Amino acid sequence: MPFPIKAVRACYPALNDGYAYLDGAAGTQTPRSVIEAISDAYRGGIGNVGGAFPASHRSDAIVAACRAAVADLVGGDPRGVILGPNMTTLTYRLSRALAGPGDEVVVSRLDHDANVRPWTQTGATVRWAEVDPVTGELPVEQYASLVNERTRVVAVTAASNIIGTRPDVAAIAELAHRAGALMYVDGVHAAAHGPVDMRALGADFYATSAYKWSGPHVGAVVADPALLETLRPDKLASSPDTVPERFETGTAAFADLEGVTAAVDHLAAMVPGTGNRRERLLASMAAAEEHEMELFGVLIEGLETLPGVTVYGKPARRTATAYFTVAGRTPREVAEHLARLRVNVWNGHNYAWELTGAMGIRDTGGAVRAGLVPYNDRSDVDRLLEGVAQLA
Repeated sequence: MPFPIKAVRACYPALNDGYAYLDGAAGTQTPRSVIEAISDAYRGGIGNVGGAFPASHRSDAIVAACRAAVADLVGGDPRGVILGPNMTTLTYRLSRALAGPGDEVVVSRLDHDANVRPWTQTGATVRWAEVDPVTGELPVEQYASLVNERTRVVAVTAASNIIGTRPDVAAIAELAHRAGALMYVDGVHAAAHGPVDMRALGADFYATSAYKWSGPHVGAVVADPALLETLRPDKLASSPDTVPERFETGTAAFADLEGVTAAVDHLAAMVPGTGNRRERLLASMAAAEEHEMELFGVLIEGLETLPGVTVYGKPARRTATAYFTVAGRTPREVAEHLARLRVNVWNGHNYAWELTGAMGIRDTGGAVRAGLVPYNDRSDVDRLLEGVAQLA
Protein backbone atom coordinates (compact mmCIF):
# COMPACT_ATOMS: atom_id res chain seq x y z
CA MET A 1 0.00 0.00 0.00
CA PRO A 2 1.39 3.44 -0.90
CA PHE A 3 2.37 5.68 2.00
CA PRO A 4 -0.70 7.91 2.72
CA ILE A 5 1.19 11.18 2.33
CA LYS A 6 -1.89 13.37 1.87
CA ALA A 7 -3.46 12.08 5.07
CA VAL A 8 -0.18 12.49 6.97
CA ARG A 9 0.33 16.04 5.74
CA ALA A 10 -3.24 16.94 6.70
CA CYS A 11 -2.32 16.26 10.34
CA TYR A 12 0.16 19.20 10.41
CA PRO A 13 -1.41 22.69 10.59
CA ALA A 14 1.92 24.43 9.97
CA LEU A 15 2.12 22.98 6.46
CA ASN A 16 -0.80 25.17 5.44
CA ASP A 17 1.50 28.20 5.14
CA GLY A 18 2.74 27.08 1.73
CA TYR A 19 6.39 26.54 2.68
CA ALA A 20 8.35 23.41 1.83
CA TYR A 21 9.63 22.34 5.25
CA LEU A 22 12.93 20.63 4.43
CA ASP A 23 14.44 21.67 7.76
CA GLY A 24 13.21 18.60 9.64
CA ALA A 25 16.71 17.46 10.57
CA ALA A 26 16.81 20.45 12.93
CA GLY A 27 13.29 19.89 14.24
CA THR A 28 9.94 18.84 12.84
CA GLN A 29 6.54 20.45 12.83
CA THR A 30 3.92 19.06 15.21
CA PRO A 31 0.64 17.38 14.28
CA ARG A 32 -2.68 18.64 15.54
CA SER A 33 -3.00 15.72 17.98
CA VAL A 34 0.20 16.77 19.77
CA ILE A 35 -0.84 20.41 19.94
CA GLU A 36 -4.22 19.42 21.37
CA ALA A 37 -2.71 16.97 23.85
CA ILE A 38 -0.48 19.67 25.32
CA SER A 39 -3.35 22.15 25.45
CA ASP A 40 -5.69 19.60 27.03
CA ALA A 41 -3.13 18.81 29.73
CA TYR A 42 -3.03 22.45 30.76
CA ARG A 43 -6.78 22.82 30.39
CA GLY A 44 -7.46 19.80 32.59
CA GLY A 45 -5.24 20.96 35.43
CA ILE A 46 -1.86 19.51 36.35
CA GLY A 47 0.34 19.72 39.44
CA ASN A 48 3.72 18.47 40.49
CA VAL A 49 4.07 14.72 40.91
CA GLY A 50 3.68 12.81 44.14
CA GLY A 51 0.85 14.84 45.64
CA ALA A 52 -2.37 13.73 47.31
CA PHE A 53 -4.73 15.57 44.94
CA PRO A 54 -6.14 14.82 41.47
CA ALA A 55 -4.07 17.35 39.51
CA SER A 56 -0.91 15.73 40.85
CA HIS A 57 -2.27 12.27 40.05
CA ARG A 58 -2.81 13.43 36.47
CA SER A 59 0.86 14.42 36.23
CA ASP A 60 1.88 11.05 37.67
CA ALA A 61 -0.11 9.37 34.91
CA ILE A 62 1.34 11.66 32.23
CA VAL A 63 4.91 10.78 33.24
CA ALA A 64 4.19 7.06 33.30
CA ALA A 65 2.49 7.19 29.90
CA CYS A 66 5.38 9.15 28.41
CA ARG A 67 7.94 6.62 29.64
CA ALA A 68 5.88 3.80 28.13
CA ALA A 69 5.54 5.63 24.80
CA VAL A 70 9.26 6.34 24.45
CA ALA A 71 10.05 2.75 25.39
CA ASP A 72 7.71 1.52 22.66
CA LEU A 73 9.36 3.80 20.12
CA VAL A 74 12.90 2.51 20.70
CA GLY A 75 12.26 -1.01 21.99
CA GLY A 76 13.27 -0.31 25.57
CA ASP A 77 11.99 -0.71 29.12
CA PRO A 78 9.75 2.10 30.44
CA ARG A 79 11.38 1.70 33.86
CA GLY A 80 14.66 2.84 32.28
CA VAL A 81 13.38 5.92 30.42
CA ILE A 82 15.07 9.08 31.68
CA LEU A 83 13.27 12.28 30.67
CA GLY A 84 14.71 15.77 30.44
CA PRO A 85 14.74 19.04 28.50
CA ASN A 86 16.93 17.74 25.65
CA MET A 87 19.46 15.09 24.68
CA THR A 88 22.46 17.36 25.24
CA THR A 89 21.55 18.09 28.85
CA LEU A 90 20.89 14.43 29.59
CA THR A 91 24.12 13.31 27.92
CA TYR A 92 26.16 15.78 29.96
CA ARG A 93 24.47 14.46 33.08
CA LEU A 94 25.03 10.80 32.26
CA SER A 95 28.60 11.32 31.09
CA ARG A 96 29.56 12.53 34.57
CA ALA A 97 28.05 9.40 36.11
CA LEU A 98 29.69 7.07 33.59
CA ALA A 99 33.28 8.26 33.04
CA GLY A 100 36.07 10.24 34.63
CA PRO A 101 39.83 10.37 35.17
CA GLY A 102 41.38 6.91 34.84
CA ASP A 103 38.77 5.76 32.32
CA GLU A 104 38.94 5.79 28.55
CA VAL A 105 36.12 6.83 26.24
CA VAL A 106 35.83 6.38 22.49
CA VAL A 107 34.07 9.05 20.43
CA SER A 108 33.71 9.47 16.69
CA ARG A 109 34.18 12.32 14.26
CA LEU A 110 30.91 11.34 12.60
CA ASP A 111 28.87 12.42 15.61
CA HIS A 112 26.90 15.51 16.51
CA ASP A 113 28.87 17.48 19.10
CA ALA A 114 26.30 16.56 21.79
CA ASN A 115 27.70 13.01 21.72
CA VAL A 116 31.30 14.18 21.64
CA ARG A 117 31.99 17.13 23.93
CA PRO A 118 30.22 15.75 27.04
CA TRP A 119 32.59 12.76 26.90
CA THR A 120 35.78 14.65 26.07
CA GLN A 121 35.13 16.93 29.05
CA THR A 122 34.81 14.17 31.67
CA GLY A 123 38.55 14.00 32.34
CA ALA A 124 38.75 10.51 30.83
CA THR A 125 41.33 9.66 28.18
CA VAL A 126 39.75 10.17 24.75
CA ARG A 127 40.26 7.93 21.74
CA TRP A 128 38.93 9.00 18.35
CA ALA A 129 37.23 6.91 15.67
CA GLU A 130 37.91 8.58 12.34
CA VAL A 131 35.45 9.10 9.51
CA ASP A 132 36.18 8.80 5.80
CA PRO A 133 35.71 12.44 4.73
CA VAL A 134 34.81 11.48 1.15
CA THR A 135 32.32 8.66 1.64
CA GLY A 136 31.18 9.68 5.11
CA GLU A 137 31.57 6.09 6.34
CA LEU A 138 32.72 5.19 9.86
CA PRO A 139 34.87 2.03 9.46
CA VAL A 140 34.10 -0.56 12.10
CA GLU A 141 37.53 -2.21 11.95
CA GLN A 142 39.26 0.69 13.68
CA TYR A 143 37.32 0.05 16.90
CA ALA A 144 39.29 -3.17 17.49
CA SER A 145 42.37 -1.06 18.26
CA LEU A 146 40.49 1.73 20.04
CA VAL A 147 38.65 -0.33 22.64
CA ASN A 148 40.47 -2.03 25.51
CA GLU A 149 39.94 -3.11 29.12
CA ARG A 150 40.17 0.52 30.29
CA THR A 151 37.38 1.68 27.95
CA ARG A 152 34.34 2.72 29.94
CA VAL A 153 32.08 4.09 27.17
CA VAL A 154 31.92 3.97 23.38
CA ALA A 155 29.77 6.86 22.13
CA VAL A 156 28.52 6.70 18.56
CA THR A 157 25.66 7.99 16.47
CA ALA A 158 23.01 5.80 14.88
CA ALA A 159 22.85 8.28 11.98
CA SER A 160 24.77 11.41 11.04
CA ASN A 161 22.64 14.53 11.36
CA ILE A 162 24.12 16.14 8.23
CA ILE A 163 25.01 13.40 5.75
CA GLY A 164 22.75 10.66 7.07
CA THR A 165 25.40 7.92 7.46
CA ARG A 166 24.10 4.91 9.37
CA PRO A 167 27.21 3.23 10.79
CA ASP A 168 27.19 -0.44 11.77
CA VAL A 169 26.35 0.25 15.41
CA ALA A 170 25.69 -3.41 16.21
CA ALA A 171 29.17 -4.43 15.04
CA ILE A 172 30.77 -1.60 17.03
CA ALA A 173 28.73 -2.66 20.08
CA GLU A 174 29.97 -6.22 19.79
CA LEU A 175 33.57 -5.02 19.98
CA ALA A 176 32.75 -2.66 22.85
CA HIS A 177 30.93 -5.29 24.89
CA ARG A 178 33.67 -7.85 24.32
CA ALA A 179 36.02 -5.44 26.11
CA GLY A 180 33.51 -4.72 28.87
CA ALA A 181 32.63 -1.21 27.65
CA LEU A 182 29.18 0.37 27.51
CA MET A 183 27.55 1.68 24.31
CA TYR A 184 26.00 5.16 24.36
CA VAL A 185 24.10 5.61 21.09
CA ASP A 186 22.89 8.98 19.85
CA GLY A 187 19.62 8.14 18.13
CA VAL A 188 18.36 11.72 17.83
CA HIS A 189 18.60 11.81 14.05
CA ALA A 190 17.96 8.12 13.40
CA ALA A 191 14.72 7.74 15.35
CA ALA A 192 12.86 10.09 13.00
CA HIS A 193 13.65 8.07 9.89
CA GLY A 194 12.77 4.45 10.53
CA PRO A 195 12.09 1.69 13.05
CA VAL A 196 14.36 1.55 16.10
CA ASP A 197 15.40 -1.53 18.09
CA MET A 198 17.94 -0.46 20.67
CA ARG A 199 18.56 -4.05 21.78
CA ALA A 200 19.38 -5.17 18.24
CA LEU A 201 21.79 -2.24 18.00
CA GLY A 202 23.51 -3.29 21.20
CA ALA A 203 22.81 0.09 22.78
CA ASP A 204 23.19 0.21 26.55
CA PHE A 205 21.94 3.80 26.37
CA TYR A 206 19.82 5.15 23.52
CA ALA A 207 19.30 8.91 23.38
CA THR A 208 16.50 10.59 21.45
CA SER A 209 14.67 13.92 21.19
CA ALA A 210 10.93 14.14 20.59
CA TYR A 211 11.09 17.36 18.60
CA LYS A 212 12.89 15.47 15.83
CA TRP A 213 9.88 13.14 15.40
CA SER A 214 6.88 15.48 15.58
CA GLY A 215 6.86 15.99 19.34
CA PRO A 216 7.66 18.89 21.69
CA HIS A 217 11.10 19.82 22.99
CA VAL A 218 11.72 16.90 25.33
CA GLY A 219 14.75 14.62 25.43
CA ALA A 220 15.03 11.03 26.63
CA VAL A 221 17.73 8.46 27.29
CA VAL A 222 16.65 4.83 27.55
CA ALA A 223 18.64 2.16 29.39
CA ASP A 224 18.17 -1.08 31.28
CA PRO A 225 16.89 -0.06 34.73
CA ALA A 226 19.27 -2.59 36.31
CA LEU A 227 22.19 -0.76 34.71
CA LEU A 228 20.88 2.59 35.96
CA GLU A 229 20.75 1.16 39.50
CA THR A 230 24.57 0.86 39.39
CA LEU A 231 25.08 4.57 38.64
CA ARG A 232 25.09 7.39 41.18
CA PRO A 233 24.64 10.81 39.55
CA ASP A 234 25.00 14.02 41.49
CA LYS A 235 21.58 15.03 42.78
CA LEU A 236 19.79 17.08 45.38
CA ALA A 237 19.69 15.41 48.80
CA SER A 238 15.93 15.90 48.89
CA SER A 239 15.10 14.56 45.41
CA PRO A 240 14.06 10.95 44.74
CA ASP A 241 16.78 8.31 44.79
CA THR A 242 14.79 5.85 42.69
CA VAL A 243 15.52 4.88 39.06
CA PRO A 244 15.02 6.60 36.68
CA GLU A 245 13.97 9.63 38.77
CA ARG A 246 17.40 10.19 40.30
CA PHE A 247 18.72 11.13 36.85
CA GLU A 248 16.02 13.78 36.34
CA THR A 249 16.76 17.20 37.82
CA GLY A 250 14.09 19.77 38.55
CA THR A 251 10.42 19.72 37.67
CA ALA A 252 9.39 18.24 34.35
CA ALA A 253 7.34 20.02 31.70
CA PHE A 254 4.35 17.76 32.29
CA ALA A 255 2.16 19.07 29.50
CA ASP A 256 4.98 18.58 27.03
CA LEU A 257 5.35 15.00 28.23
CA GLU A 258 1.71 14.48 27.30
CA GLY A 259 2.67 15.79 23.85
CA VAL A 260 5.46 13.21 23.59
CA THR A 261 2.97 10.38 24.10
CA ALA A 262 0.69 11.91 21.47
CA ALA A 263 3.61 12.15 19.04
CA VAL A 264 4.44 8.46 19.47
CA ASP A 265 0.78 7.60 18.93
CA HIS A 266 0.79 9.73 15.78
CA LEU A 267 3.83 7.91 14.41
CA ALA A 268 2.20 4.56 15.14
CA ALA A 269 -0.94 5.58 13.23
CA MET A 270 0.60 7.01 10.04
CA VAL A 271 -0.36 3.84 8.19
CA PRO A 272 -3.27 1.54 9.06
CA GLY A 273 -2.19 -1.36 11.20
CA THR A 274 -3.02 -3.84 13.92
CA GLY A 275 -1.26 -5.11 17.00
CA ASN A 276 0.11 -3.29 20.01
CA ARG A 277 1.69 0.14 19.76
CA ARG A 278 5.22 -1.22 19.41
CA GLU A 279 4.17 -3.43 16.50
CA ARG A 280 2.31 -0.59 14.82
CA LEU A 281 5.30 1.71 15.26
CA LEU A 282 7.61 -0.76 13.56
CA ALA A 283 5.28 -1.10 10.58
CA SER A 284 4.48 2.61 10.32
CA MET A 285 8.07 3.79 10.60
CA ALA A 286 9.21 1.20 8.05
CA ALA A 287 6.62 2.57 5.62
CA ALA A 288 7.71 6.13 6.36
CA GLU A 289 11.36 5.22 5.73
CA GLU A 290 10.47 3.68 2.37
CA HIS A 291 8.53 6.84 1.44
CA GLU A 292 11.41 9.11 2.46
CA MET A 293 14.05 7.12 0.60
CA GLU A 294 11.99 7.05 -2.60
CA LEU A 295 11.81 10.85 -2.49
CA PHE A 296 15.45 11.07 -1.50
CA GLY A 297 16.47 9.20 -4.63
CA VAL A 298 14.93 12.01 -6.67
CA LEU A 299 16.48 14.68 -4.46
CA ILE A 300 20.03 13.34 -4.44
CA GLU A 301 20.06 12.52 -8.14
CA GLY A 302 18.74 15.98 -8.92
CA LEU A 303 21.41 17.69 -6.82
CA GLU A 304 24.23 15.58 -8.23
CA THR A 305 23.29 16.43 -11.82
CA LEU A 306 23.22 20.20 -11.27
CA PRO A 307 26.38 22.01 -12.40
CA GLY A 308 28.41 23.56 -9.59
CA VAL A 309 26.68 21.55 -6.85
CA THR A 310 28.84 19.43 -4.55
CA VAL A 311 27.09 16.80 -2.42
CA TYR A 312 28.99 15.62 0.67
CA GLY A 313 29.07 11.97 1.70
CA LYS A 314 28.13 8.83 -0.19
CA PRO A 315 27.43 6.32 2.58
CA ALA A 316 26.01 2.92 1.71
CA ARG A 317 23.31 3.17 4.40
CA ARG A 318 21.84 6.54 5.20
CA THR A 319 18.82 8.59 6.12
CA ALA A 320 17.14 10.94 3.66
CA THR A 321 19.44 13.85 4.48
CA ALA A 322 21.46 15.83 1.91
CA TYR A 323 24.38 18.18 2.59
CA PHE A 324 25.64 20.25 -0.32
CA THR A 325 27.24 23.47 -1.55
CA VAL A 326 26.74 25.58 -4.67
CA ALA A 327 29.84 26.99 -6.37
CA GLY A 328 30.17 30.75 -6.05
CA ARG A 329 27.55 30.98 -3.29
CA THR A 330 27.94 30.78 0.44
CA PRO A 331 25.67 28.25 2.18
CA ARG A 332 23.85 31.16 3.83
CA GLU A 333 23.22 32.79 0.46
CA VAL A 334 21.73 29.54 -0.84
CA ALA A 335 19.51 29.21 2.24
CA GLU A 336 18.35 32.83 1.93
CA HIS A 337 17.58 32.37 -1.77
CA LEU A 338 15.53 29.27 -1.04
CA ALA A 339 13.74 31.00 1.83
CA ARG A 340 12.56 33.68 -0.61
CA LEU A 341 11.08 30.84 -2.64
CA ARG A 342 9.38 29.52 0.52
CA VAL A 343 11.67 26.54 0.92
CA ASN A 344 13.16 25.99 4.37
CA VAL A 345 16.67 24.53 4.64
CA TRP A 346 19.54 24.89 7.10
CA ASN A 347 23.07 26.09 6.53
CA GLY A 348 26.28 25.86 8.53
CA HIS A 349 27.95 23.11 10.54
CA ASN A 350 24.69 22.08 12.27
CA TYR A 351 26.71 21.00 15.34
CA ALA A 352 28.51 18.31 13.32
CA TRP A 353 31.67 20.05 14.49
CA GLU A 354 34.14 17.23 14.02
CA LEU A 355 32.66 15.95 10.76
CA THR A 356 32.61 19.31 9.03
CA GLY A 357 36.17 19.81 10.25
CA ALA A 358 37.21 16.47 8.76
CA MET A 359 35.57 17.43 5.47
CA GLY A 360 37.43 20.76 5.46
CA ILE A 361 34.33 22.98 5.32
CA ARG A 362 33.65 23.90 8.95
CA ASP A 363 35.58 27.17 8.81
CA THR A 364 34.18 28.18 5.43
CA GLY A 365 30.53 28.16 6.43
CA GLY A 366 29.75 24.45 6.26
CA ALA A 367 27.11 23.54 3.69
CA VAL A 368 23.36 23.51 3.05
CA ARG A 369 21.28 20.77 4.66
CA ALA A 370 17.96 19.53 3.28
CA GLY A 371 16.30 16.67 5.11
CA LEU A 372 13.16 14.68 4.44
CA VAL A 373 10.75 13.51 7.13
CA PRO A 374 7.47 11.61 6.76
CA TYR A 375 5.34 14.67 5.93
CA ASN A 376 7.48 15.78 2.97
CA ASP A 377 6.20 15.11 -0.55
CA ARG A 378 7.43 15.26 -4.13
CA SER A 379 6.45 18.91 -4.50
CA ASP A 380 8.84 19.82 -1.66
CA VAL A 381 11.69 18.07 -3.47
CA ASP A 382 10.84 19.64 -6.82
CA ARG A 383 10.73 23.13 -5.32
CA LEU A 384 14.14 22.66 -3.72
CA LEU A 385 15.71 21.42 -6.95
CA GLU A 386 14.15 24.24 -8.96
CA GLY A 387 15.46 26.79 -6.48
CA VAL A 388 18.99 25.39 -6.43
CA ALA A 389 18.99 25.19 -10.23
CA GLN A 390 18.48 28.95 -10.36
CA LEU A 391 21.83 29.39 -8.62
CA ALA A 392 23.83 26.59 -10.22
